[in-house]
Amino acid sequence: MIGRALRRAVIRAGAPGRILFTERQLYFELCRGLQPLCHAPRRLRFTVPAPIGYARFRQALSRWPGEVPGLLTAPRRPAPEPPPEVFEYGLPRILVCQHREIADMLLANGLHMESVCPVFALDDLPLDPRFRTALTDGRIYVLHDTDAPVDAVARWAGDVPVVPLGLRPVHARALHLPTVGATAEVAAVNPARLLRTVHRLVREQYRPRRTLPRLRRLAATGYLSWPEPGPGAL
Repeated sequence: MIGRALRRAVIRAGAPGRILFTERQLYFELCRGLQPLCHAPRRLRFTVPAPIGYARFRQALSRWPGEVPGLLTAPRRPAPEPPPEVFEYGLPRILVCQHREIADMLLANGLHMESVCPVFALDDLPLDPRFRTALTDGRIYVLHDTDAPVDAVARWAGDVPVVPLGLRPVHARALHLPTVGATAEVAAVNPARLLRTVHRLVREQYRPRRTLPRLRRLAATGYLSWPEPGPGAL
């Protein structure tokens, strides 16, 4: 049963368009397939405990014949060095991820190219000081599970605005994310959903309701703050 569910999870994690994903993302995709409550209506707000332990998942994964399609197994990808003219003309945005694996996944799927947004992991800090200078009119976005990384990035950022794209409890409950322990993880979000939403938010393609003051709008915009209702709601 676990073997069949894992095969279906591999297909879902890579859909659509052969998305590349991490082992942790595949684990949570398997959990979603094994737990019917993960597919409950969004108006019901709750998370669900992961129905299978990570060790059992790894055991099932070890029995996969050959390479798993779409699974990222290579060593960490170095953050791409922008061409020198970028430092001369400036950058609109940078994304810093709490987890190295998530940064690698976003890079592997070309988010830094499509969103014109260099992607780094938290342990890449401190970055070359030229990045901070190039962000004179830009922002630093932080994709994270917990609030601690935001403080670390803010210390390096200085006067550059830092925008948290954190996984708030309300978002985790709306998506019925499977959890291990008390914290919902970014890796628990479906890979395609994560890519679409991060792209949309760092490019500021989603505007919250105009009735909210600017500061409240920013506070309400976690990376899973979908427009409700509207064409962008997923």
